[in-house]
Amino acid sequence: MFRVIKQLPKTLVYNKSTTSSLDHNRGFKVPTTLGIYNKSAANQQLTITTNVCLNTNNNRYLSTSTVTGENMKRLQGKVAIVTASTDGIGFAIAKRLAQDGADVVISSRKQQNVDKAVEELRQENLHVLGLKCHVSETQDRKQLFEETIKKYGKINILVSNAATNPAVGGVLECDEKVWDKIFDVNVKSSFLLAKEALPFLRKEKNSSIVFVSSVAGYDAFALLGAYSVSKTALIGLTKAAAKDLAPEGIRVNCLAPGIIKTKFSKALYEDESANAEALSRIPMGRLGMPEEMAGVVSFLVSDDASYITGETILATGGMSARL
Repeated sequence: MFRVIKQLPKTLVYNKSTTSSLDHNRGFKVPTTLGIYNKSAANQQLTITTNVCLNTNNNRYLSTSTVTGENMKRLQGKVAIVTASTDGIGFAIAKRLAQDGADVVISSRKQQNVDKAVEELRQENLHVLGLKCHVSETQDRKQLFEETIKKYGKINILVSNAATNPAVGGVLECDEKVWDKIFDVNVKSSFLLAKEALPFLRKEKNSSIVFVSSVAGYDAFALLGAYSVSKTALIGLTKAAAKDLAPEGIRVNCLAPGIIKTKFSKALYEDESANAEALSRIPMGRLGMPEEMAGVVSFLVSDDASYITGETILATGGMSARL
């Protein structure tokens, strides 16, 4: 009785109203979808297909619509490299970027740590590649980029997270060899990674670099003198590189975590008195979690942050910090 005249697929994203109209001439109520309100926190694409049918007995038309939805992950199609990403904040960043749709290359100094992290993330059906990389080694960095290009053909995002602190003490008490190692890993390697990634980032639109600094870069921790200075240097590197690369559309930003519950900060939360002292400095009254830092990075490398460059985002639970 009804003959399908035409099928009209339409795609709507982020529309917020729904209504209907009445076909007075034909006597049929024809659904006319002007938009769909999306209550979900996740990005969602709604595809609307309209079938227009002709009643051959009286030449009346009937229109019916069907709606299907699928999550639109904001980093879909992007390739990210995250260094020191088999544990702590780095692992959380890699996981979050993959959850948000990116193909993620994770790395660490030890192959067994890489293998363990890759297995965990792939069990969650996340798209990851694992590579051993000591960021201070030229050949390791070269292989990191070569294998990423071989696997994915491009690089959109670089997150430089690797850091070390082999000794504690005041800044002027730091041994020269310790000082050199801290700056070699924390600052020089971040500089070289960004420099070596640049030819690949330039080939893609909306590329992004994120350096991971620390609140200690703003307000030096008493027993982490040299480490704190190295983290201050990353804030300066962010500002300088951002100005250089802004005309090319490459954004450079920085994350400065507060006291986050990781292996690195165990001394601050496993000891009762140290934990009490740390919490007294945090207005929110708790330590941060790695996943909370990952959310900031995912925002910074997404199109949601397309007008943000040269900035350092402090995620400290309210701890005051300034240079």
